[in-house]
Amino acid sequence: MYNINRRKFLGYFGCSCCSLILPSCSTVPITDRKQLSIIPEARINNQAAMAYETFRSKTKLIKSGSQLNEIRGIGKKIEFAVSAFFENQGKEDPTKNFGWDYILVDNDKVVNAWCMPGGKIAVYTGLLKITKNTHALSIVMGHEIAHAVARHSLERMSHAMTINLGTTVADIFLGGAINRTRNTVGQNTGLDIFQLGVMNPFGRKQETEADYLGLIFSSLSGYDIRESTKLWERMAKKNQGKEPPVFLSTHPSSKKRIENLNNWIDEVIVNYPPIKT
Repeated sequence: MYNINRRKFLGYFGCSCCSLILPSCSTVPITDRKQLSIIPEARINNQAAMAYETFRSKTKLIKSGSQLNEIRGIGKKIEFAVSAFFENQGKEDPTKNFGWDYILVDNDKVVNAWCMPGGKIAVYTGLLKITKNTHALSIVMGHEIAHAVARHSLERMSHAMTINLGTTVADIFLGGAINRTRNTVGQNTGLDIFQLGVMNPFGRKQETEADYLGLIFSSLSGYDIRESTKLWERMAKKNQGKEPPVFLSTHPSSKKRIENLNNWIDEVIVNYPPIKT
C-alpha cells in the first residue's frame, strides 16, 4: 500500500475535484457570476414539473377570480419582458424552455411564493396580505422567477453533490472519524458543518442575487420598483423578533435587504427601463 500523508492526499484530492468541477461551470445571466453546474438543466426541470403536478393535485387552490388573474397578468408581463430583454441584447433567452404556469394556493397562514425550475410559480393567499398592491407583488414574483432564471436550484444541487462526495472520501481517509462523530452526536456532522459554513452564506448570496435580478425583471415589466422597500418594511414588521441569527439563515435580514434595494433602485430604473410592447 502506498504511504501518503494527509496533506498530500488532500492536495491530490483537491486537484482531482477541480478537474471535474471546473469544466462544469455556467454563468448567471446579467450578473455574470460563475456558478457550478454539474447536473443537466433539463433533468432538473423535468423533476420539478413532476413535483409541481403532485403539489397541484394535493393542494387547495383558488382556480378563478381577480387575485389569480392579477398573478397571471404579472407573470405574463415578466415572461415577455425577460425574453425581450435578452433578445434585444443578442443573448440566449434563459427561459426559452420554460413551461410557465401560475397557481394561487388557498392558505392565509402562509406568507410565501416560489418558482420551481422551469417556471412553475405558486403564490399563497397569505402573501397578498403583505404585498397589498400589484407593484409589490411583482417584486416578489420577480424575485422568485429570478431564482429559476439564475438556475439557483441546479447550482445548490451541484454543490450538495460535491460536498457529499468530499465528505465520503475524507471519511474514508480519516478512518471513519466523521461517521463515528455523526453516530455519537446523532446528526450528519459533515453536512451540518457545511450547511452552516458554506451553504447558508451561499444561500444568502443567491437570495441577494435574486433580489437584484428580480428588481430588474419588475422594472423591465413596467412596475414601480420603489415599492420594494415598502414591501420589505412591512415584511420586517411582520417578522419582528422571528428572524433567526444571520449565520443560521439562508436569507439576508430584512434590514440588509432594504439597504441593498435602496442602493440598487436608481441604477435599475436608469439601466433597465420598461420594455416596450
